[in-house]
Amino acid sequence: MKKILRSGYTTGACAAAGVKAALIYLTAGEIVDGVKIVALDGTELTIPVARVEKIFGGGIRAEVIKFSGDDPDITNGASVFTTVRRIFDDKIIFRAGVGVGRITKPGLQLPVGEPAINPGPRKLIQNVATEFNIGGLEVEISIPVGVKLAKKTLNPVLGVEGGLSIIGSTGVLRPMSEDAFKNSLVPQIDVAVAADFKTLVFVPGKIGETIAKRLGFPDGAIIQTSNFIGFMLEAAAERNVAKIILCGHLGKLAKVAAGVFHTHNRVADARLETLAAYSAAEGLSAAAVKKILDANTAEDAIQIIAVNGLERVYKKIAARASRRAERYVFDKFKVSTILVDYAGNILGTDEENFLQASDSPRSEDADTTRRHFF
Repeated sequence: MKKILRSGYTTGACAAAGVKAALIYLTAGEIVDGVKIVALDGTELTIPVARVEKIFGGGIRAEVIKFSGDDPDITNGASVFTTVRRIFDDKIIFRAGVGVGRITKPGLQLPVGEPAINPGPRKLIQNVATEFNIGGLEVEISIPVGVKLAKKTLNPVLGVEGGLSIIGSTGVLRPMSEDAFKNSLVPQIDVAVAADFKTLVFVPGKIGETIAKRLGFPDGAIIQTSNFIGFMLEAAAERNVAKIILCGHLGKLAKVAAGVFHTHNRVADARLETLAAYSAAEGLSAAAVKKILDANTAEDAIQIIAVNGLERVYKKIAARASRRAERYVFDKFKVSTILVDYAGNILGTDEENFLQASDSPRSEDADTTRRHFF
């Protein structure tokens, strides 16, 4: 029997529930252990409230424990504290407490300097506040563990400093789909474009990121794509990026050379076949080609290629990956490719500048590479 996955509620919904519990206390003097709110998609949520208390300075603070359902959300079980204070105004002012970040780079949904409380949660809180018709409010949201948890997210890359973002487009947290994960990667491009980077470096993982930094490429231009290289190429094309540099492990980018743009091995795994075909075209013997096809990993194939002195094949594969990527977006921008191994060595590239700058992140060659591409 197929398991039905449980939905949960977002940090934004937790904050909105906390605001409602605090306002009930503020207006009626009642401490509640749960509230109902209506998510922005119309779903009614019943959210437990762990604590409501009056604090020094006249504010009311509520604690709600985040519940993520069956979504692998890192904030599951975290305490979301919402403090509400009346102000002599007719609007809601949002404050970032401990563990909630602040926007430091343009390109996101909020201007620089604002608390990282996204428009969805703000609207949800405003809807709750209108139920009470009490005028202006100051709403401060804190997630104490957010300082630590934020380091496991893309927030530092996106320019959200000091903690987590309060997120959620509706308030309902449904088990993450592939589309949701892909869409969470796109803001990296928006931030880079807003910072006026014309060339972006797409890295499928940590290995490519390490090499990109060693070559002297700016952190703000380095974009994590995970397995969704095609999706991210399309997102870059929509934003009129001028050039993309693909930088990653041979096993990932050989798939791109074969025309595979979702590189998870359960979707498509043409690594060894691609390496074997290109090596054969460069003169590798039939026996050695068979060894590549029988290899367990791309790293094993690298050893076979090295023994046969065919390292030149990597330039061919890099060039084909670049051309395939350009064709994928109908030549809307130029693409270059850097292929590396697990040890972080550059195997090959279709541009010599990368190899010249590969020895030291502080070398003049690395500075030349930055000037050339940025």
